[in-house]
Amino acid sequence: MSSGEKKHEFHLVDPSPWPIFVSFASLVLCFGAVYYFHAKALWLMLIGLGLLIYGSFMWFREVIIEAEHQGHHTFVVQISHRYGMTLFIASEVMFFVAWFWAFFNASLFPTESIGAVWPPKDIETFDPWDIPLINTLILLLSGTTVTWAHQALLENDRKGLLHGLILTVFLGFIFSCFQAYEYHHATFTISGNIYGSTFYMATGFHGFHVIIGTIFLAVCLFRVGKGHFKQDHHFGFEAAAWYWHFVDVVWLFLFAAIYIWGS
Repeated sequence: MSSGEKKHEFHLVDPSPWPIFVSFASLVLCFGAVYYFHAKALWLMLIGLGLLIYGSFMWFREVIIEAEHQGHHTFVVQISHRYGMTLFIASEVMFFVAWFWAFFNASLFPTESIGAVWPPKDIETFDPWDIPLINTLILLLSGTTVTWAHQALLENDRKGLLHGLILTVFLGFIFSCFQAYEYHHATFTISGNIYGSTFYMATGFHGFHVIIGTIFLAVCLFRVGKGHFKQDHHFGFEAAAWYWHFVDVVWLFLFAAIYIWGS
C-alpha cells in the first residue's frame, strides 16, 4: 500500500472557503436585520441573504460531489452523519420547547395587564377546526407521501420515489400558502400583547421550518431527476425525511396546544 493511499474509512475533507464565507454572510444578514429594525432599509439584509444563499448552495454542492461522485461518504461516514442529524433535530426540539414554555407560562399564569384571563380580552382567536385543521391534514398527508417516497427508494422504484417527492413538495407549498392566508386575516399582531408574540413566534418559526424543509425536499427531487440516491446510499434524502417528520410532529403539538387548548 503506497504512503499516499487512504488507510481508513473516514473522510478528511479538503480545505474549503465556504464555511467561513457562510459565517461572514450570516454576520452581514444579522447586521442587515438590525439595520432594518432601526432604519427600515432592506438593502444590507438582502445582500446578506443573497450571500448566504450563494454560499450555502456552493457548500452543499461540494458535499453532494463528495457523496455521489468521489465516494467519500462510506458507511462509517454515514454513521457520523446520522449522529449529526440526530443531534441537530434534538437541538431543534429544544428550540421549540422554549416557545412552548413561553406560551404556557403566559397562558397558565395570565397577568393583570391582559385582564388575568387567557386568551387576553379583545383577542379574536382562530377557529382550530377551519384552516388549522386543514393544515394539520395536509402535513399528516405529506408525512405519508415522504414515507412512500422513501419506501419506493428502498425498493428501487424510481417512479414511486419521484411521485412521492413531487406530492410532498406540493403539499408543503400548499401548507405555506394556507399559513400566509391565515396570517393575513389575523386580527392581532406580534407586538400587540403576549398572545400575539407567543403565537407568531411559535407558529412563525414552524412555518419557516416548513419552508426550509420544502426546499430541502425540492433539492432531493432535483437530485432524483439527476439519477442520485441508491438503495444503500441515500442519507441526503433520509435526512430530509427525518426533518420533515420532525416538522409534522411539532405542528401536532402546536395545533393541540395553541389552536385548540389556547383558544
